[in-house]
Amino acid sequence: MPESATPSGASPAPGTTRIVVPGPHSMVSLLGHQDELLRTIEGAVAADIHVRGNEITITGAPADNELARKLFVELIALLDAGTELTPQHVDHCLAMLRSGAQERPAEVLTLNILSNRGRTIRPKTLNQKRYVDAIDAHTIVFGIGPAGTGKTYLAMAKAVQALQAKKVNRIILTRPAVEAGERLGFLPGTLYEKIDPYLRPLYDALHDMIDPDSIPRLMQSGTIEVAPLAYMRGRTLNDAFIILDEAQNTSPEQMKMFLTRLGFGAKIVVTGDITQVDLPSGTRSGLRVVREILDGLDDVHFASLTSADVVRHRLVGEIVDAYARWDAAEDAGAAGAGSGAAGAGASSASGRSARRDRR
Repeated sequence: MPESATPSGASPAPGTTRIVVPGPHSMVSLLGHQDELLRTIEGAVAADIHVRGNEITITGAPADNELARKLFVELIALLDAGTELTPQHVDHCLAMLRSGAQERPAEVLTLNILSNRGRTIRPKTLNQKRYVDAIDAHTIVFGIGPAGTGKTYLAMAKAVQALQAKKVNRIILTRPAVEAGERLGFLPGTLYEKIDPYLRPLYDALHDMIDPDSIPRLMQSGTIEVAPLAYMRGRTLNDAFIILDEAQNTSPEQMKMFLTRLGFGAKIVVTGDITQVDLPSGTRSGLRVVREILDGLDDVHFASLTSADVVRHRLVGEIVDAYARWDAAEDAGAAGAGSGAAGAGASSASGRSARRDRR
């Protein structure tokens, strides 16, 4: 905790904490334009917050005061690191503080992965930071979580970072094109034109991280390759950073085929959302079963992201949670119906047995 943000002097009264904001920071940068950030903090913390000059007074229950104090300490640390605060920073800091994690929110939110054209890519939640750390520490990493949690985007940023640092010689990005089977024959254009819509999200992420003018040259030279999963068969991929996106749409056989492409000096990141499987009915998802198969293997890591890690519109996280509740209710209803049917069947069988006994 920086000395400049420690409570100054003794508390004026029980349940009151004072924080003196250091001189280099304007209160506008900490509290937001027209107190936008202050209102966000007040709405999230059960304590009264009053500001006078560069002094903040927090009044409430001890636990609430401590949470608010820690929050201001982290926000000041973010300002020290040159971060321009937003309501999202407040939300992310609060979520990490409430989780009781050892990592400091300011350390998580200032971890730079990649900078391009004035834009810096960083993890925005604790699980995202742990996911990024796992990519550094392991050869194969599975990033599993709902839409909007940054699974693919962060993996792409780590791939570009590894390429720029010359840790790998090329980046290979692949996806299973679920609809790219026989039905492609009915679509106009060449094969690449037919599969392009399935790979477009990977191109979009690349354009955020690499100068768009250099992408065609890098792809022509083979330094960056974007291809459907079927093109991986029979290959050994050395000195490459390989990302399999939308892996929930692989079969167990496809997943095995992909993972066994791993060559020397290579790293694999597999991303997917097991709640959005588009495979034909009756086909198992390779992403759902691979954890059971590879559990306990050294240098293989499974990173789990949740609705709390969604960094899109706040409604996306709420939508994910709503669907999870609905799915749980549907499963419970199906289990209850199955149990009732089994009970009815057993009762019927008992009745038939009794009738046979009477005969």
